[in-house]
Amino acid sequence: MIHFIQEYCMDIEQFDLIMPIPLHPARKRERGYNQSFLLASKISKSFNINLNINLLIKVKNTKNQSLLSKKERWTNITDAFKIKNPNAVKNKSILLIDDLLTTGATSSEAAKVLKISGAKTVGVFTLAGAQLER
Repeated sequence: MIHFIQEYCMDIEQFDLIMPIPLHPARKRERGYNQSFLLASKISKSFNINLNINLLIKVKNTKNQSLLSKKERWTNITDAFKIKNPNAVKNKSILLIDDLLTTGATSSEAAKVLKISGAKTVGVFTLAGAQLER
């Protein structure tokens, strides 16, 4: 991802904050780590952009998106995220980092919550994309 940003001259400096897509606490305990956090922390360090893992939280323990159809993914993730302190995202440009984009439902829902809370812009950057065949 870092190489991609450099190779394609991605305007990463426009972002005030980098945020990984959060996992629900139960899912994080189950998995032991958040892969989006691992990606986001490397990007944050490489480009000296603040990383925040405490503002955007997942409050709904959703079903695993990979097991659902395209339509089910959109309804499954609805209202899954909250912002702890909306003032901290107000007028900020935020880059969301996720490991995989399939339908865009997760990133879209997280971005919506950030925009409603006053974020100026929200970008999404993922490691990989997948084609859904359901």
